[in-house]
Amino acid sequence: MGNFDKFANREPKGAKKKELIRQAKKKEKKEKAAFFEEKRRQQYMERAAARENSADAGEQPYRKTVAKSENKPPASGTFKRKPATDKRNTQHGSQHARPHPKPGHKHAATLHDAPHKPEHPKPSTLAHPKHEAPDEESRKHQPRKRITIEKKKPTLHDPRHKLEHTNKTRLAHLKPLEEEHQGPLNKYIAHSGLCSRRDAATLVKEGKVQVNGKVVKEPGYKVLPEDLVTVAGKKATPQESPVYILMNKPKDYITTAEDDKGRKTVLDLVKRQVKERIFPVGRLDRNTTGVLLLTNDGDLAQHLTHPSFEVRKVYEVRLDKPLGKSDMEKLAKGITLDDGFIAADEVAYADPNDKTLVGIEIHSGRNRIVRRMFEHLGYNVKGLDRVVFANLTKKNVDRGKWRFLNEKEVRLLKYFNKSKK
Repeated sequence: MGNFDKFANREPKGAKKKELIRQAKKKEKKEKAAFFEEKRRQQYMERAAARENSADAGEQPYRKTVAKSENKPPASGTFKRKPATDKRNTQHGSQHARPHPKPGHKHAATLHDAPHKPEHPKPSTLAHPKHEAPDEESRKHQPRKRITIEKKKPTLHDPRHKLEHTNKTRLAHLKPLEEEHQGPLNKYIAHSGLCSRRDAATLVKEGKVQVNGKVVKEPGYKVLPEDLVTVAGKKATPQESPVYILMNKPKDYITTAEDDKGRKTVLDLVKRQVKERIFPVGRLDRNTTGVLLLTNDGDLAQHLTHPSFEVRKVYEVRLDKPLGKSDMEKLAKGITLDDGFIAADEVAYADPNDKTLVGIEIHSGRNRIVRRMFEHLGYNVKGLDRVVFANLTKKNVDRGKWRFLNEKEVRLLKYFNKSKK
């Protein structure tokens, strides 16, 4: 039926494929940037070499020349500079005024006696159109007015501003709705770190959740910011900083936040170093060991425990007697239990020399499903260890120890088998 090591230690196909695609795109982006950088460098070197060759040959850079003769029209590519004027010989500071005539000139008296008039009189813009223009004396004492030009506001019919207007209008409608409530009741409880969203929905339906002192049995009830939510008499407060912990669960620990009988829980191993309220994702029996995820992210817990995502789980099973090949084929083809049909994804011997040690991969999250499958065929499970959960393994994590997940592991968990939803 195949070797157990081939599928127990491999990474999931979907997550690995996405990671390889992301790395390939990143590599292609770097190569493209390096190619254009080398191309720009070569162009710069070619221009520098061309300038050095022109300098060695004695060529002068191109410059526009000025025509020396005013009677001769300038050649193409040249421009004519305006003649300089002496401001001392101009009248009223005008650059184009005539020079003073000589004393014997016949127009000398008329030029000096006549008041100066500009060639193109400018109408007064300060005067009101219904009134006459003010004289020179009154204009000196009047405060100077500032003329401002109002920019025309774009209309909604302008296609350039249509998208911006629709986005603002849409945000204006969405903002009050976001501030109105903080999400469904089961999601609010899950973000408080008390349990997962599925467990929170169960608690709500059982009538163990109160909102402002009243029992609410609808998981989709919208919670307002001023509402007081209590679960079994304890206040639920959403947490902001997410925590993700991988634990190698030991024996004699139960996977619950609290136990009425006073038994040891998995949270007792982390409560001294983790201040946030976290909960285990899924359940492992008291005598079952192996990979266990602890978090306060209700959305991720919902994603990993929902049957539609088919999250893989690999167990190493120690039986009281060797497993026969016929029974192994039955587990692979499927058997019918009290709660329905179940089939193993893969079954193999973990040790070829020891057929009492078996590896089995399933994606079902039913209660005690692995033990019940072997008990249905007449085997007693002496030891059960989960070696793989989603894309997490217990590598480099000793029994009873734990560690925080890195960003890459969290990202792969959030997108694990999301296309199967």
